Amino acid sequence: MAQIFHRSTNTIARVSIYGAIFLLLIAGYVADAVNRSSYMTEVNNARPQPVPFSHKHHVGELGLDCRYCHTSVEISSSAGMPPTQTCMTCHSQIWTGSPMLEPVRASYRDDVSIAWTRVNAVPDFVYFNHSIHINKGVGCTTCHGPIAEMNITWRANSLYMRWCLDCHTHPEKYLRPRSEVFNAFYEPPNDQEALGRKLMKEYKVQSLTNCTTCHR
Repeated sequence: MAQIFHRSTNTIARVSIYGAIFLLLIAGYVADAVNRSSYMTEVNNARPQPVPFSHKHHVGELGLDCRYCHTSVEISSSAGMPPTQTCMTCHSQIWTGSPMLEPVRASYRDDVSIAWTRVNAVPDFVYFNHSIHINKGVGCTTCHGPIAEMNITWRANSLYMRWCLDCHTHPEKYLRPRSEVFNAFYEPPNDQEALGRKLMKEYKVQSLTNCTTCHR
């Protein structure tokens, strides 16, 4: 019986199969790279605000404590946004005629909140409590990055689940003394993991990776 297909057909079939697998792997790699990119995560992308508030100036140069503006961070799931009255505590006395601060004065004058653009947020299906993390020794800059260097605030971390799980799996790598939680210039010591294990016992920190910890 005559051969129906040319012998080269087997080679073509193998190349096609391997080529398809290779293309699928490349497509998966590209999709993962795009998912991790700043285009998707918005990491390092400064977001425009109605008032160009500078953490670098207020925190890094003037030394304002995070709690001066984010008053509920130690007792609530939300860190809280400062009311305009907080801004006017200083700006009713200094930079009173600055055009840049007119939205602040208008907010105070008209009793209308400033529509700040949210920079750091987890999805609605994720439960996150600031007060728990603060009281367990997780510093502000651990999640929010070098806030004292930000003229306009940007997102420092992806806030993806894999990022959260790294800390939840190995909390000893990230904990600091409670007295240093709000220190924007804190640098972890060389023996960070030894310190972290000590603080885990002292603060009763558990390695919580169960789904219901965050998804309730």
